[in-house]
Parts: sequence; C-alpha cells; structure tokens
Amino acid sequence: MNIFFKSIVLFLLCLTVISCSKSDSSVAPLRDYKVQRDTDMTNIEEFMKSHYMTVVNNPGGDDDQDVTFTLIPTGGTQVSIWDQTEYPVQTRFVNVPQGTDQEIVTYKIYYLKLREGSGTNSKSPCNVDKVFAAYHGEYIYKNTDTSTTPETVSYLSKLFQEKKTPIAIDLFTGIRGWSEIFPQFKTGTYSSNTDGTVSYFGFGAGVLFIPSGLAYFSSSTGGIPSYSPLVFSFKLCEIERQDQDVDGIPSYLEDFNTSTVNEAGQVTITTDGPDGYVNILKTGLVNPDDTDGDEKPDFYDIDDDGDKTLTKNEIKNPATGIAFPFDQIPTCGGTSILKKHRDPACF
Repeated sequence: MNIFFKSIVLFLLCLTVISCSKSDSSVAPLRDYKVQRDTDMTNIEEFMKSHYMTVVNNPGGDDDQDVTFTLIPTGGTQVSIWDQTEYPVQTRFVNVPQGTDQEIVTYKIYYLKLREGSGTNSKSPCNVDKVFAAYHGEYIYKNTDTSTTPETVSYLSKLFQEKKTPIAIDLFTGIRGWSEIFPQFKTGTYSSNTDGTVSYFGFGAGVLFIPSGLAYFSSSTGGIPSYSPLVFSFKLCEIERQDQDVDGIPSYLEDFNTSTVNEAGQVTITTDGPDGYVNILKTGLVNPDDTDGDEKPDFYDIDDDGDKTLTKNEIKNPATGIAFPFDQIPTCGGTSILKKHRDPACF
C-alpha cells in the first residue's frame, strides 16, 4: 500500500510540475500588422535596391524566363532590380482585414512582368481560381554577418522551395499575395510530348515580392522563418476555373464590377466590368460583386438575388432541366438587363 500511495503522490507531483510549466511558459504576442508591414516594405525595397536580376531567356522552351537574384558587390556597376527599366516595377494595393479586431491594413505589392502571357486560348485567372504554376521561392532576411558587408546593412534571400514542373495552386485557399498578382498575367499554350511530358510556350512569367502579412506572417513553415517577406519568380502555365458556391456558375463569371485601392486605402468602385477579383469583405463594407447586398458576394452566395430561390435552380432551362450556358441565361424581359438569377423580380 505504501508503494501505491507513493506512486499516487509522485503522479500528482508530476502533474503539478507540468501544470506550472505550462502556466509559466510565455508565448510572444503577435506583432502589430501595420508595424510589420512597414518593416517588410523596408526590407523588400532594400533588397530590390541592393540586388540585380538575371533573366535566362530560352525562347519557347520550358526553361524560358528563369530568374536569379545577386547582391551587387561593392563598387559594382550592375543595375538593381529597383532601377532596371527592362521590366518596370509595378505596384498593386490591397486592403485586408487582420487581427482580432479585423482592422483594415493596406498593403503594397511590388511585381515585375517578365512576360504577360499569350496564345490562342490565353486567359487570366480570377483570384479564386486554381492555377498550375512553376515557381522559385525565397525569403528575405537581414544579414547579420557584418564581416562581409562592413559598410552597409544588406538584405539577402534564401531558397525555401522550387517547383520546376507546374503544380496546382488554389488561389482561394493559398496565401493572399499569390491571388492578388496572378490575375495580372495570362496563360500561354502547351503541347504533349511522345514521352508523356508537356511543354509550355508563351506562358505568363513574373517576379513577385510579398510582405509577410500577405504570406505566413507569424507562422514558421516549410523552412520559412516567421515574419518573412517572400520573393517568387513564377510561370503561369494553365488555370482551372472554380465554382466556390457550387451554383453552376464559375466564380470568375460572378465578377461584375471593378474595385481599385489607392495607397491611402481608399476604394473606388466602377461599373467598367469584371476586373478579375472577387472577395469576401469585412462586415459593413460595400462589395461590388454582391448583387443582393447581403454581404455574401455572388461567388459565395447560393441565392445571388435574395429571392429565396437557389441560383442553380434559376439558371435551369425549363425545357431540358439543364443549366443554360452562361451567355444564354435569359433576363426577366421588359427593361431588365440583369440575368434572371440576379433579378429578384423573376421570382
């Protein structure tokens, strides 16, 4: 019995130690999103100003548009990524609700178009489509070895992943930086080889710099340290249209209006037509792609016009029971210009 009671006491003592260890352990609080954004942008810009880019061109081949980044040596005459003009540095601004209070954070994304993409059936993905892309990914970090650069602080990069063969990437569930830039590019063409492989030609190719808030932020994953801005070179080979709400209408066709964000975070909505972007926004914000104003954009809403009839039922041809092709979905008639699944009067 003494052994039994001693065992019980030892067990309870162990539990106490473990409990104390858990309560005493501290987890670093998340960094402020806006502060980290500004830090990332400084790191990205310093990297772009201190490195030059080499683009390997093998026209028409699978290795076309391979990119390397190299630190400009002291006294070097190479033109930096920032200053080169062959592939002008472009920017895109995006508002993202983040943190426990879902505060809107405005991000700037730098990207370069090595080639937009072209071909007989060339097309751009919507930001919620699936893309098939090859890429080379590196993370940017601050160089702490002052013996190599005694007069200046350098921001270097390190490879964390490379996919030379195109893989499927879901832009809807992937990192935000990808989904913001891929719609700016187009696919090319491809052909099958006798050995079962596929060769791609004329595909869109670019370079993308992503602040950590549009990537993995505080998470350390796949060899990427937490709070790391990323740089990718990529090739857009093919896309697969998605239908997030399974209503029979591909999500890219539920993009109706154009929404642009400026550096101050101000949003301008126009009726110029689709812009390749659909988003689920923070509560209370006007969504240009939400027909019935129920704060669920049409690509994520099973009843687009709020008339209590499912969209997938409204677009059926009553004569066949099969959905109309999108361009043949009728209106309600009269003066209405809306297709029937977007017009509550059709109910």
